Amino acid sequence: MRLSRYFLPLLKETPTDAQIVSHQLMLRAGLVRQTSAGIYAWLPVGLRVLNKIADLVRREQDRAGAIELLMPTIQSADLWRQSGRYDAYGPEMLRFKDRHEREMLYGPTNEEMITALFRDSVRSYRDLPRTLYHIQWKFRDEVRPRFGVMRGREFLMKDAYSFDLDEAGGKVSYNAMFEAYLRTFAAMGLKAVPVRAPTGPIGGDMSHEFHILAETGESEIFYDSAIEDVDVTDPEAVSKLSSIYAMEAEEHEKVTNCPVPAERLLSRRGIEVGHIFFFGTKYSASMGLSVQGQDGKPVTPQMGSYGIGVSRLVGAVIEACHDEDGIIWPEAIAPFKVGLINLRSGDAACDVAADDLYAKLQHAGIETLYDDRDERGGAKFAGMDLIGIPWQLVVGPKGVSAGVVELKHRKTGERHELSVDAALEKLGG
Repeated sequence: MRLSRYFLPLLKETPTDAQIVSHQLMLRAGLVRQTSAGIYAWLPVGLRVLNKIADLVRREQDRAGAIELLMPTIQSADLWRQSGRYDAYGPEMLRFKDRHEREMLYGPTNEEMITALFRDSVRSYRDLPRTLYHIQWKFRDEVRPRFGVMRGREFLMKDAYSFDLDEAGGKVSYNAMFEAYLRTFAAMGLKAVPVRAPTGPIGGDMSHEFHILAETGESEIFYDSAIEDVDVTDPEAVSKLSSIYAMEAEEHEKVTNCPVPAERLLSRRGIEVGHIFFFGTKYSASMGLSVQGQDGKPVTPQMGSYGIGVSRLVGAVIEACHDEDGIIWPEAIAPFKVGLINLRSGDAACDVAADDLYAKLQHAGIETLYDDRDERGGAKFAGMDLIGIPWQLVVGPKGVSAGVVELKHRKTGERHELSVDAALEKLGG
């Protein structure tokens, strides 16, 4: 993508209303723009990151055996009355009437809808177990939206729902999602701590939150340092992590005798990016979902719910991965792998060399943002650092004469002069 033809409105100054690093950098790097309180337009670079995160989430959901569908954002109030949550949910739910005076709502979550869909579509124990998921926009009318996409009113979320014949099967589904979440965050280059959590208005008796560790995290968590020694690829990772002490500060303070020795108890800041629940028959019973069991008798399925804040993850990753110059994207979710910089646009030799290198990168399938603008070199370097592209390839007059390019690694700052072929080989081309 040539930057001269791209839509990437960078800001030199930090907006005064942006309070946290991720909000500041998302605005400055041209990822988002606010359209009203807590609602954002995703600009091209931001959308590329958002889609890559969604694709990683989707990959691990599919790998875990979950089946993707897509439910609408608008729901009928009647569904929520069936579960008893319509009046209990609170003012965060945006409610309205359509032209026929039917009461509707903008979905903050989808337990009711998925239960109704499953109830109307299955009859036999042979149809279970199943886990269904979608990635869809949600809306919660936060009384005080703040911190950019970290606490917005409209957000993109992956929510999955499991249906099992009995509690034992439900816990198998729960653990499968637990493992999928560990793989998902690890694939993004992130360390996530699973924390035992209250279930809140969703209900149930088993729940974990997943927190990304970041100094600017909004939550304080306490956990046994043994968590840091667990390899998420270990087949026993879920059982190990489930048995290790980890709680948010509010819950930790209620514990009278903490089982973790003081020398092993760590306190860190974290950002919640995922939450899983097992709530049994809370929704299936209230909404009349049953199937014929193997013995011919009706069975009320056990259910679980599993959410990942896809848009929230964009902000959370930035909180965990940045420096004073800008964002440092993990390569798996970076908007582009390479930022190609022509230091002397308009110079015939530099233009030919940079254009040729850009063509080779494209041919190799390497996602590249090519800064071919007539700008100062310093501005180009600053822009690439701000956006956070993992690798920078620099074409300048001296390098062209010597037959080399400069390759810079954004995270470490290391720079090397290499031949074009060597640079392409290092970048995987």
